[in-house]
Amino acid sequence: MSGRLLIVDDEPNVRLTYRAALELEGYSVAEANSAAAALEALMAENFDLAILDLRMPETDGLSLLAQMRSQGLATPAVFITAYGDLPNAVKAIKLGAIDFLQKPITPAQLRHVVEEIVERHENSEPSKVETRDYAYHLRSAKRAINLRDFDSARRSLRNALHLDDRSAEGFNLGGVVAELSGDFKIAARYYEQALRINANFAPAKQNARRIDELAKRGKSNEPFALGREEIGNIR
Repeated sequence: MSGRLLIVDDEPNVRLTYRAALELEGYSVAEANSAAAALEALMAENFDLAILDLRMPETDGLSLLAQMRSQGLATPAVFITAYGDLPNAVKAIKLGAIDFLQKPITPAQLRHVVEEIVERHENSEPSKVETRDYAYHLRSAKRAINLRDFDSARRSLRNALHLDDRSAEGFNLGGVVAELSGDFKIAARYYEQALRINANFAPAKQNARRIDELAKRGKSNEPFALGREEIGNIR
């Protein structure tokens, strides 16, 4: 792989760990130990991705991302966050973060997400980074569902279904959002629509089975199924 990455974290050992994992894959990696140093580096050269820590002294990662956007820097950004930072991850997504990873993170997980993001944006001009594709909106919806940020999930799903109105996965996720919001009738309709589009789509079949069991028996052991690239286990 190739690409220029910026790792922003105030912990030297963390930067070293991330750097070692990514340089082994052929990435060129720069480091910054503060938001101020990161902003200076980002203004000086182009990066394919900035890997940001949410919690840093003086200026945190959210403030850094806000400064980046206000300066017209459209560099894709991904956050590394502790579990307790998940509410802030919602704010990060709204500021335009591509993704967030939960600590502790393995080198393999880090490499996988970085590769996916760099490949997605490798042919994009900086001014066009805001253009999102169908897969991006689905992934954003799944993240928002896990954060219980249903308004953001609905927005992402509207965008995804605007790009592909025959998406079984999109309608299945719409059912999950409706069900978690307490609207079981609408949820059932979404699952039914997903199965009309693809009768063999296993996540929709599982969700439809669960909601039917809930209606008939008041309980079900079936977990929510988000679809391909499951993110978390929702019950």
